[in-house]
Amino acid sequence: QVQLVESGGGLVQAGGSLRLSCAASMSAFSINAMAWYRQAPGKQRDLVATISRFSSTNYADAVKGRFTISRDNAKNTVYLQMNSLKPEDTAVYYCYAPQYNKWGQGTQVTVSS
Repeated sequence: QVQLVESGGGLVQAGGSLRLSCAASMSAFSINAMAWYRQAPGKQRDLVATISRFSSTNYADAVKGRFTISRDNAKNTVYLQMNSLKPEDTAVYYCYAPQYNKWGQGTQVTVSS
């Protein structure tokens, strides 16, 4: 069973950048698609971005052009580069492996105005 551990969250000013990482406990070659979700206080968990095993990507409209999802299969890691951050990006960000229905523990991202 895969385990996912996120890191890289923190506090940043609007317009700043952060890079989140999601490290998997098994070979990334064994994992097909991966995804990042986020959940703001009092709101549902929303899809942010997905990446296939061969690095085909999709993004939510709210983050297109600002966020980039990528993966390094040699390091068993998926990344979310977040640029031009806005206060409305504040949320707990979760890594998700749909193949195993497995979530990471989440990492807090706070964007101040």
